Order: sequence, then structure tokens, then C-alpha cells
Amino acid sequence: MRRLLLSAALAALVLTGCSSPDESATADGPPASVSADSGALRGLQLAVPLPRPEFTLTDDSGTAYDFLTETEGRPTFLFFGYTTCPDICPTTMADLAVAIRELPAELAGDVRVVFVTTDPATDTGPVLTEFLDHFDTDLPNGFVGLTGTLAEVEAAQRAAKVTVAQDMGRSHSASLQLYGPDDLARVIYVGGSSPDDIVHDLPLIM
Repeated sequence: MRRLLLSAALAALVLTGCSSPDESATADGPPASVSADSGALRGLQLAVPLPRPEFTLTDDSGTAYDFLTETEGRPTFLFFGYTTCPDICPTTMADLAVAIRELPAELAGDVRVVFVTTDPATDTGPVLTEFLDHFDTDLPNGFVGLTGTLAEVEAAQRAAKVTVAQDMGRSHSASLQLYGPDDLARVIYVGGSSPDDIVHDLPLIM
């Protein structure tokens, strides 16, 4: 079972979608790899923890958003996707919303969720707001939607060490990264992870 989960994770770390990955898309090196030993965590532990990335995009209100400055020291989920995605993206956002609702109030109030579009030509600020409003309206912190130029969005993906999306953003990484208060991502969530896994792991990450 563990081997099957690792295989799924590695596939998700590359791209989700119908296209084959283009290795040239990862100019800053290959995507992160997972460890065979997850310890007490239910998510997939990274072989080498990833530092919280530095990039600046535009949030759904039209304001510049420096990811590192805005989220530094806080538990933060980072996901790259697009609003018209038929499955992975809405499911991931919905699972996150369910998990945050189940957390103790103090911890839930500290969690940040950042969704970066891989389809900036379509996903303007208002489009991102409408999409995220389906999930976060009753949460202590609203989900943050980020967009920018295609070059800026691709640079953000490289900074986060995920494979750059292809096919106009439709083939994208399915990796949900969790950064802890120490500004490192030690664990990721992919297909097969559940809200219960996130609820279990967050106190350990904290």
C-alpha cells in the first residue's frame, strides 16, 4: 500500500492532466521527492524539507502579495491550479475547508491557504474570488487567490519546486504543500489524502 501511495505522489509531483511532463519546465531543478518514511505524519513526508518560497503575485483584490512576507511563520497551504478544473482543484479546496473547520479555533485562526492560478489568462481577480468563495466564506481566514503574468506564475512554481504547468495551465502539479511555523514544508498531500489526514498532521507540524 505504501508503495502505491508513493507512486501516486511522484506522479502528482510532476503533473496532473493528460500531457506528459516536460522536464525543461523545471529550470531550478527537479520537483521535490518524497521519503519512504513518513513517521507519524499521514501526509507524504518530503525527503528534504523545502523552504517557504519567495515570490510576489497579485491577489484577487488587485493588491501585490508577497508570499513569504504575508505568510512567514504561519502554517500555510500552497496549491497551484485553475478555477475551471473539473476535479483536483475544487476537491483540494473543499478538503482543506473541511479540515480547517474541524481544527481547534486557535489553530484554525492561524492557518493560511494560498491558491495560485496556473491559468492567469482566464483567472482574473474576480474569477478567483468567486471560485474561492465556494469554500471559505465561514472560515476565520479567507483563502487567498493569486494571479499574475504567465512568466510570474511560472516563476512562482519554480520557486515552490513544483513542475511548471503546461497546456495553458491544465496540466499542473497536484501537490498541496504545507509550510510550518519554521517556514519549511516537510509534508505534502496528493490524491488519496483526506481532511482527517490534515487535521491529524497540523498539530504535529505546529
